[in-house]
Amino acid sequence: MPALDGKRIALLVTNYGVEEAELADPRQAVEDAGGDPVIVAVEDSPVQSLVGDKDPGRTFTPDALMGEVSADDFDALIIPGGTINADNLRLQEDGIDLVAAFIDAGKPIAAICHGPWALVETGQLAEKTLTSYPSLQTDIINAGADWVDESVHVDDAGGWTLVTSRTPDDMEDFTRELVRVFREASGSRQADA
Repeated sequence: MPALDGKRIALLVTNYGVEEAELADPRQAVEDAGGDPVIVAVEDSPVQSLVGDKDPGRTFTPDALMGEVSADDFDALIIPGGTINADNLRLQEDGIDLVAAFIDAGKPIAAICHGPWALVETGQLAEKTLTSYPSLQTDIINAGADWVDESVHVDDAGGWTLVTSRTPDDMEDFTRELVRVFREASGSRQADA
């Protein structure tokens, strides 16, 4: 049986500025492991990715909208970065509420690069240890968490598991650990009524 057979994984993005590799590679890793990756965006229009925060990358079609899904619909969450995407995501109340709902449900979350900004906005990072793009270090520490400079860090404190990485250069470690953590997660989504 594939590692993520039957697991539905949300990838939370805005419609502009997500770093291409940080959306495409984790989505492919979930698919390759037999999971069902679902791109959850703000609007029902193409998601324009960027490469290196400036050059246009591929476009992706959203599978669902932030305001129309809940954490109960998924087994785990991935928050890609991209400076513009992550900064805009912090302003999306539906998106931050969704991230908080995953935390409250004890479901695993993976975030890379600038993606942890959404976690900061939830106010629920106290006692966690994580990594990110280096410029987020102060925000993470101010949110009550510890910051480490590692290619990937897995933290189980507070009743939920968090996988974080710094940049697309860490993608191999990031995707390996998120597949492992999502596979081992005991919680699953609610059965359809």
